[in-house]
Amino acid sequence: MTDTPIHRPDAQALSGLRVLDLSRVLAGPWATQMLGDLGADIIKVEKPGAGDDTRGWGPPWLTDGEGLETRESAYFLAANRNKRSVTIDMARPEGQALIRRLAAASDVLVENFKVGGLARYGLDPASLAAENPRLIYCSITGFGQNGPEAGRAGYDFMIQGMSGLMSVTGSPQDEPQKIGVALVDVMTGLHAAVAVLAALEQRHRTGRGQHIDLALFDVAMSSLANQALNYLVGGTAPGRLGNAHPNIVPYQAFATADGHLILAIGNDGQFARFCRLADLPDLAADPRVQTNAGRVAHRAEVVAAVGAALKRQTSAVWLAMLDAAGIPAGPINSIAQAFAEPQALARGHALALPHATGGSAPGVRSPLRLADSPDVAPLAPPMLGQHTDVVLEAVLGLSAEERGALRRAGVI
Repeated sequence: MTDTPIHRPDAQALSGLRVLDLSRVLAGPWATQMLGDLGADIIKVEKPGAGDDTRGWGPPWLTDGEGLETRESAYFLAANRNKRSVTIDMARPEGQALIRRLAAASDVLVENFKVGGLARYGLDPASLAAENPRLIYCSITGFGQNGPEAGRAGYDFMIQGMSGLMSVTGSPQDEPQKIGVALVDVMTGLHAAVAVLAALEQRHRTGRGQHIDLALFDVAMSSLANQALNYLVGGTAPGRLGNAHPNIVPYQAFATADGHLILAIGNDGQFARFCRLADLPDLAADPRVQTNAGRVAHRAEVVAAVGAALKRQTSAVWLAMLDAAGIPAGPINSIAQAFAEPQALARGHALALPHATGGSAPGVRSPLRLADSPDVAPLAPPMLGQHTDVVLEAVLGLSAEERGALRRAGVI
């Protein structure tokens, strides 16, 4: 756009790109956080007084430089680094006018209101495209812009159930389980970022923006991956297998002498090496299980033999032996143990970002690492309305007097 973002180095991949973020909770903020990690200027518009719903989704809460709680939740911190927060009352005509002006000065807009929810404010795709034909407008909803469920709100947990993800998650003896994080929201954010980048590339050729219709339900369905094709090809809906794999054996968690480990044998050569390592000559010689298809057909026998062998040694002993033999295996870490892994330490996964409170905000490093982009320390998630004045002055040219009038009127 016309003026350069004030806080992102020009050498980053998306430097010079402005994203207007009208989203909240997780899927939309995750998408804009990814774009911010790549250098885009993310302007997050929040409701005065309350802000993004997740600011209040605690405990735990961030503490300031003196160890006092800030009421900034860990949940909010997870999805809002590299953003500037502007508070605008969208319900007020003056607020709607400010957002329209920001959209006219932006490349991308991301929102996750219910279908048609922004039309009454004049902030729908058609209205904003009339003022900025180059705007890429990404709508994230539960079920998409059409279909019998289009008007319904969508939530990750609900979508995991409707899409079939929960039907293949958990032990067959227990109730269906959701995934331990809101992974449909996270994957929807990832798909949104990909779609935005594709639309930007198309805009290079056409000069026009476009509307992106992204639905949590669609993302969850597409993410069924091999399980979807197991049904579409085989005609039988897969069920829950606990930690086992529907198409590969042995590929699951096993008990050891002192805990559990993951054994992830992916081919016949690895299986033969494991049988030698585990002293299972009968299993190695059994013609029924020398191929993966045979092992799937005789799953119970293979798993029983492998499980009995693994119980003879501790997890640490097995992991060292399996690694030396080139057989894929790994521990089952707690999150604390995962952050303490030497690989996690070497890759710098845990961050401590200087925060506006005077303390620091923990964070997790982005996995996006581009050789020709500078490795810039990310910005901590913003306090509510932290950048209202600087953005309205730098982007819209509003004077201190104009901003003061809007603040006295409760618009910002």
